[in-house]
Amino acid sequence: MARFLLAFNFLLLTFNFFPQGSLPPGTYTSTNKKAIKYFEEGKKNYEVRKDAEAEKCLLKAIAEDKTFVEPHIALAYLYMEQNKKTAGIKHFKEALALNSKYFPRCFYDLALALLMVGQYEEAQQNLEAFLKVERINPTTKEQAQHYLKTAQYGAKAVKDPKPYKPFNLGDGINSPDYEYFPSITADGKTILFTRNFREGGKESQEDFFVSQKVKDVWQKAVPINEINSPGNEGAPSLSADGQYMFYASCINMFNNYGDETRKGFGSCDIFFAQQSGGKWTKPQNVGPPVNTANWETQPSFSSDGKTLYFVRGIVTKEGIKDQDIYMSEIGVDGKFSTPVRLGGNINTKGVEESVYIHPDNQTLYFTSDGHPDNMGGLDIYLSRRQADGNWGPPVNLGYPINTHNEESGLLVDPSGEIAYFFSDREGGFGGLDIYGFELPADIRPVPLTYMKGKVFDIKTKAPLDANVEVIDLETQKTVVRAFSNTKGEFLAVLTSGKNYLVNVNREKYLFYSDNFSLKGVKTDFNKPYILEIPLQPIDTGITIELKNVFFDVDKFDLKPESKAELEKLVSFLKNNPKLRIEISGHTDSDGNKKANQLLSQNRAKAVFDYCTNAGVFATRLAFKGYGDSKPKVPNTSAENKAKNRRTEIKIIGK
Repeated sequence: MARFLLAFNFLLLTFNFFPQGSLPPGTYTSTNKKAIKYFEEGKKNYEVRKDAEAEKCLLKAIAEDKTFVEPHIALAYLYMEQNKKTAGIKHFKEALALNSKYFPRCFYDLALALLMVGQYEEAQQNLEAFLKVERINPTTKEQAQHYLKTAQYGAKAVKDPKPYKPFNLGDGINSPDYEYFPSITADGKTILFTRNFREGGKESQEDFFVSQKVKDVWQKAVPINEINSPGNEGAPSLSADGQYMFYASCINMFNNYGDETRKGFGSCDIFFAQQSGGKWTKPQNVGPPVNTANWETQPSFSSDGKTLYFVRGIVTKEGIKDQDIYMSEIGVDGKFSTPVRLGGNINTKGVEESVYIHPDNQTLYFTSDGHPDNMGGLDIYLSRRQADGNWGPPVNLGYPINTHNEESGLLVDPSGEIAYFFSDREGGFGGLDIYGFELPADIRPVPLTYMKGKVFDIKTKAPLDANVEVIDLETQKTVVRAFSNTKGEFLAVLTSGKNYLVNVNREKYLFYSDNFSLKGVKTDFNKPYILEIPLQPIDTGITIELKNVFFDVDKFDLKPESKAELEKLVSFLKNNPKLRIEISGHTDSDGNKKANQLLSQNRAKAVFDYCTNAGVFATRLAFKGYGDSKPKVPNTSAENKAKNRRTEIKIIGK
């Protein structure tokens, strides 16, 4: 608990901090001259940082007079500064037992020491005693009230533990060196992490390693040589499809190891790279406004491909301060927006770090020491996105996932079942290792599935790299923005129980659109939704169906769910200004033929009107209703009739 130690360090600047209570100035709680002499010698040794000699003198003072309060208090703070918690607690208690009114601050600092070892109920008792003291410094009182809530929460949490059985990920990933900050792809088959090589017990080099899972076993991790540099790389974040990597590097403006592309703007910056031909491209600095002269680190990239979360700290002469979580969105122009600090449900007056946005894009995991329901030090929390888009109240993941120690760096796999973290606990391979555990049901993210797609040329079958967009039909919001790779493959993480539109476009090809439903479908994260996407080269006479243009029965008013598709059509026409198209409407064979022809004509005109109102010249467009005269399939079943009710576009000039 680093924050508690700050209090001890502050008080230990000199032994002059002791108030003398009602005693005359310059006098002590002892009249034993030998004891006082040892105490004052201890004080002088401490002032010149001779801690061992100071300790001996203080112990001699107590040996001469066991009722001498001051050396007990001094030893308590000295031991706490040396991280000897048990000894520090012992002397705090002895000082209070001798005279609880002499230095009431001991109640407060004893409570902090007890919190550091997880003795919550006793810490609560001492904080309650301290808050009854008259004339408490207002700032200290506020802090005591905060830690009282910590003690109360910790005591309750320990009595109601979460099921928790961590397991080591094995020697394919872990080694005698330090492994931490894991990141994983949506299919759970690729893990990326930081390895810190150690020489003589000292930090030597931080590099990235990657491992593949084969038959549920992580294979031997290999370095990512395209990314690793003579400097340090850390805190990687993979996009859901594994095609993009964001990470932090502390190569600064003064030391880029001869690589101008890696020059930084401050103490640490966020960089990115992408996969191309099976290798990572040369890393690029994300640049302003994300990176500044301050400290930017620990990025997490959302599965919709639109939002970057990261940690920013303000660089001062005293170190990094005001460490909070920010977010920046990628616009349609590919540029990052000015970062926004997340609200009070996430950020506090304390420290926030290790942010992780789950692929459900609804659950944010992060670490903080500033929230009242805290086990002490850094705890891991989750917050769920609310209907208005804001982040909801933080939820502590509970004991023993969180303890009185520092917890950080949690990653939850896309299935929501397994969480990963790093720890130096006993039984590992050495240093920090990466572990996993089954996440309790009440702190899991929203159930997900994922879609694997392949984009290819309809004629040659050659794979194509293309822009892919998946849209929630109900909200008309883009939930995934991705790119198929050179193999034509892409991956999209999706929330179960919704209807989706998928749109794919590539220069010199007709755009592709389709829709599918995950409502009422029992999704299995281990069995992705598979979609093959043939793209047609632009040519005269080619026809495609607008599968996401919707009308009510026997009506020609465009339904709201049609907007996303129509916007894609408008964008396609504006990007290909020489194209001319015919918009055609079609019906099934039910009803009067003349009425069907008029209905199809009006539906085609509705699309025509939308395009012209959006700025497409009417001279480039024609519309026509064909009624039931051009069925795709025989009108012999309800399913076939639904296929025949459609809107199409045909290239009639280019």
